Amino acid sequence: MTTRRSLLAGGLALTVASAARGQGGAARAMAPAGTFLGERQGGVSVFRGIRYGRAARFMAPIAEPAAREPVRALAFGPSCPQSGDAGGEGLSFAEDCLTLNVWTPEADARAARPVMVYIHGGAYSSGSANLERQDGVRLAEAGDVVVVSVNHRLNAFGYLYLARLDPRFADSGNAGQLDLILALKWVRDNIASFGGDPSRVMVFGQSGGGAKIATMMATPAAAGLFHRAATMSGQQVTASGPMNATARTRAYLAKLGVGEHDLAPLLAMPTERLVEALAATDPVLGGGVYFGPVLDMRSLQRHPFWPDAAPQSLGIPMMLGNTHDETRAFIAPDGPKVRGLSWDNLAEWIAPELRIDVLPEWVVAEYRLRFPQMTPTDVFYDATTCGRSWRGQVIEAEARARAGAPAWVYQVDFAARTEPARGAFHSIDIALVFGTLAAKGALTGTGADARAASAAMQAAFVSFARTGDPGAAWPRYDLDRRATMVFDVRTHVEDDPRRWQRELFARVPYIQPGT
Repeated sequence: MTTRRSLLAGGLALTVASAARGQGGAARAMAPAGTFLGERQGGVSVFRGIRYGRAARFMAPIAEPAAREPVRALAFGPSCPQSGDAGGEGLSFAEDCLTLNVWTPEADARAARPVMVYIHGGAYSSGSANLERQDGVRLAEAGDVVVVSVNHRLNAFGYLYLARLDPRFADSGNAGQLDLILALKWVRDNIASFGGDPSRVMVFGQSGGGAKIATMMATPAAAGLFHRAATMSGQQVTASGPMNATARTRAYLAKLGVGEHDLAPLLAMPTERLVEALAATDPVLGGGVYFGPVLDMRSLQRHPFWPDAAPQSLGIPMMLGNTHDETRAFIAPDGPKVRGLSWDNLAEWIAPELRIDVLPEWVVAEYRLRFPQMTPTDVFYDATTCGRSWRGQVIEAEARARAGAPAWVYQVDFAARTEPARGAFHSIDIALVFGTLAAKGALTGTGADARAASAAMQAAFVSFARTGDPGAAWPRYDLDRRATMVFDVRTHVEDDPRRWQRELFARVPYIQPGT
């Protein structure tokens, strides 16, 4: 009998070129928010740049009124202003960035397909929904699902906490989160007209996107807006406290030359000036100033996963994943932080990259005893991944398990093919899930091995969206077995992979980046 998994695997065998072929032409969706005119791409109708809301600077967003005339949804909307190019070419940027994109096999209200809403990464400061790796055509077509991606406010525009300085801006520290919640309300109210089932909405997101999802799982206004959640190398154990957030705001205002007792200049200042000031030094962490969700006791009244998993979301099935070599994305294999690395300097060089208060000489000595075959570079990347990037996922999965909440854990071992030194780097799972193996930054290659890993990930994610379970072969996560799906050329389940590293770093308190 033909199974859903075999159908997905067959669909993923499409090359980038063949996936783009097929009948073109126009597409139309008649929704409560208006009539939207898109285009056919392959076997999918695509609607780009649909506006779901608007917002004044540092204020909570408001819903976009229903359009009276048909809306041409053919071009991506702008991304939030930020430092850099968001990782894409030809993107536009504007504060008025509250738009979303929809890919659907057919805009037929009778279809009731699962809905997969992707929230992009880039921490809370950068990124875009409009990047090539996140194109939803292949996922929508191979999985027979409706895919949505969302642009929202980032960095100072979405998370500058002004509430303690001026009560007019009570929502400023979590404005970006409120944007996402408004987008999910748009999905709830309109996605049926695009062929989606509003009672089966899955949110999934990589890096900062996963962290935003974890935060929404503790945000009362998000309750009921999604029914499954998947975080891909993105966790938020604790939010930024209001005192630290205020200290960061003061550092940012000082960079702008704005006094904290009169914020009027901040409202009139050009967008470009606000972006330039993102280079302000963070008074808590050092480096560029951090922006992220704030425990403001207004929209966010508790930490997402401390002291436990937020009760409001315990009934939502959750998938949590990380890649084997997270920090090979952040720390270039040929860069100055590892060039010339040796046993003599490893402890000194690894210390600032672990992001926890642990004796680096002890970490190096323990690794050398346990893994005598590892090189200094191997130890550097393994320890920084396990001590810095993976810890949050372990904490969240354990919290869900202790609460008896449904959770599944994965690890991506599939390594970059076009740049092998990158290994299974942070964000490699984006292209594997979307099937965009030839996209810029994917690094997966397009060979049979990459297609196999991609097919396995897509099948699991689509099954999760469809049923709330990623598949019978993937056991739930519990504290006895710690079953983990390892995605690779030959995908398989392992019990408690990297147990030694988990236990080693569990001796030291975890510090959530940005808190």
